[in-house]
Amino acid sequence: MKLPRALRPFSSRAYTVLAVAMCMSVFGSGLWAVALVARVMALGGSAVQLSLVTAAGAVGMVCFVLLGGVTADRLPLGLILRCVEVTNLVTALTIVILTWTDTLALWHLALAAFVFAAAVGFFYPAYSAALPRILPPDQLLAANGVEGTARPLLQIAAGPAVGGVLTGLALPGASVLAIAVCHAIALSFMLRLRIPEREVTGPIPAVDTARPSVLRDLVDGFRYCVRTPWLLWTLLWAMSAVFLFIGPLEVLVPFLVVDRLGGSLASYGAMLGLYGVSTAVGSSIMASVQLPRKYLTTMVWLWGFGTLPFGLVGGTDSWWVMAAALCIFGATGGAGQVIWGTLLQRRVPGHMLGRISSLDFFVSLSLMPISMAVAGPVSQLLSPEAIFWGVALLTPALGVVAVVVGRMYRDQAAHPLR
Repeated sequence: MKLPRALRPFSSRAYTVLAVAMCMSVFGSGLWAVALVARVMALGGSAVQLSLVTAAGAVGMVCFVLLGGVTADRLPLGLILRCVEVTNLVTALTIVILTWTDTLALWHLALAAFVFAAAVGFFYPAYSAALPRILPPDQLLAANGVEGTARPLLQIAAGPAVGGVLTGLALPGASVLAIAVCHAIALSFMLRLRIPEREVTGPIPAVDTARPSVLRDLVDGFRYCVRTPWLLWTLLWAMSAVFLFIGPLEVLVPFLVVDRLGGSLASYGAMLGLYGVSTAVGSSIMASVQLPRKYLTTMVWLWGFGTLPFGLVGGTDSWWVMAAALCIFGATGGAGQVIWGTLLQRRVPGHMLGRISSLDFFVSLSLMPISMAVAGPVSQLLSPEAIFWGVALLTPALGVVAVVVGRMYRDQAAHPLR
């Protein structure tokens, strides 16, 4: 019996093992989002202290994601993934023990947040680089769709929901214990994972017998990006888009829901849940079809013009209109992300895939804090309508610039992937 296109990667035992481990690890991350808040509150921490603890996680991610990419190109991927899960398991168990012995302090939580986030910086490039080694090219779109579906459902929806239930149990630290169980299961699957060595295609350039330094590897990754127009302009445009929308989405939307719509934080959470589900739906739909022939422009148009409904968020007085606009935004974003992950795995040379994947991750992260920091002050100068419509119109306009300057029409015609 032939599997549907979206499920064909599961015919590979290696992929099935990797996918289950990824799902358990992502679910653990979703649990941590609630467990961290619960532990900080249990210690009598304030919102300021919570922000400092979560900031430690952001620092860990930014500091280690580029190193994680270099590591993925230098060391066995299976070893990296196992080490990540061992680190996560030990960290979670440490917090559990400290909780049960009543010795947990805020600095322990900050350190745990730092370690968990740093581990993600190593996990993502290694996972992305592993897929082309265990799957044929025509199944990579579906595999990226599985990840694009699992992450919002498990990390944004199911993980926090289950974490909230566990925090209400009589057992202290139950949610953190569940995180440890998730990473233990992920590790048990990773121990069964066998990832083939990278195949070398084409001529091998002459190199010095001495292995290049980590810094040299990192610089080479940046050089490849700068010399590859479609990659450079996609990253530049994505960085601009993230800067434009993440601040209004994360900072302003909660206040619009509460102040303008008269809603509660629960209704805001429900809206975010729908946004996450729509992202998963968009990812799964894209995973079920063939890679578009005009893959670069399709990706940019999905991301860019899918932002147009975002303008409605700033002007509507209806919860349902706001939710529908975010759902369209999420679905097109999820579909575009599946194409993007597949392009990296099919167009970037295997020996650089870890570095380029981490660079993509770094670009996405780098301007998030700045965007969230300026969203509040800008909202004091401009109306919500001006801000959200500005984002909705500027994003596709910059996408057009990226397509033209990056010569994407010509590039995708010269490099067919079907």
